[in-house]
Amino acid sequence: MSQTMLAAVYYGPEDLRVEERPIPAVGPGDVLIRVVSTGICGTDLRIYHGGHRMYAPGVVRIPGHEVVGDVAALGADVEGLKEGQRVFVAPNFGCGHCRQCITGNNNRCAHYGAPGITLDGSFAEYMLVPAPAIRQGNLIPIDPAVDPAGAALIEPFACVLRGQQALNIAPEDVVLIIGAGPIGIMHLMAARLQGARRIILSEINPERAAQAASFGADRVINPASEDLNTAILEETHGEGADVIIVAAPAHRAQEAAPRLAAIGGRISFFGGLPKDQPTIQLDANLVHYRELIVTGSTASSTFDCWRAASIVAAGRVDLSRLVSARFPLRQAVEGLRVAESGRALKVILEPQRGTPQ
Repeated sequence: MSQTMLAAVYYGPEDLRVEERPIPAVGPGDVLIRVVSTGICGTDLRIYHGGHRMYAPGVVRIPGHEVVGDVAALGADVEGLKEGQRVFVAPNFGCGHCRQCITGNNNRCAHYGAPGITLDGSFAEYMLVPAPAIRQGNLIPIDPAVDPAGAALIEPFACVLRGQQALNIAPEDVVLIIGAGPIGIMHLMAARLQGARRIILSEINPERAAQAASFGADRVINPASEDLNTAILEETHGEGADVIIVAAPAHRAQEAAPRLAAIGGRISFFGGLPKDQPTIQLDANLVHYRELIVTGSTASSTFDCWRAASIVAAGRVDLSRLVSARFPLRQAVEGLRVAESGRALKVILEPQRGTPQ
């Protein structure tokens, strides 16, 4: 093995440099992963533009946290894994002993760690998974027959599963998903798995609206040309949607959700708002008199990732359908631009491949 690797390294806002870096040294409890596929997500775009709190001025770090790879080297103390094994990396690991960690919510740990967020991540040919993550079960075996580009999306799918837990979607429910980006489509997939009676997507981008229809939405509404409130009342015989998932960082969509909800409806503010504009005006009387449940969700726990991986392994969802483009690592900046354009659902970097498809 060469002593250096190719990596896309963050030096500052919109300053991502593809360069040679030393391959990380493997400690006794660590595992080195040869990265096969790594996804670009909204968090990576926020990092690229200098908008992530863990990337303070002066931080130099390798982003990337949606990752599938092969075990390249094992620390002397690591058991239960072998070189060459295909794995997905659940990104978040906690301190292991706080209240959130011991209740299985390590994504809420105040002292969490995560590749691509607090330490070097997967926009590289190799990525080190540190001993605390190995001890906490963050490496999940993946069948090599599964498309690794799709398997890399287990992490955002795990976030979706976690977000839907509080919604208790049932077979009699009408579900409205606002936003048909990759997360909105994953919410569609997960709601379908839970047997929702009817799933409606609202999307203002015509290209993404067409994509939503191809993924099996019962109806796709463009609120720029069709009144969403009228359409939802038509679909639900005047009752409103049982479940509303706001899968876009949109103030107006969050504010509108209680008006679109049925009595006893459940609402998820899944898409976080910009840090400098985090507030909305909410009709509290609608929440009160309709007995609405309004909830949120952040990231995913390691258990959420194991659940998502089991669903993918069983063939219940095919996440590779969301992959719109694949780029070699040398074209990481171009991949980020395509991901940000709105033309693609998910963009994948493949560090071991030389030319784009």
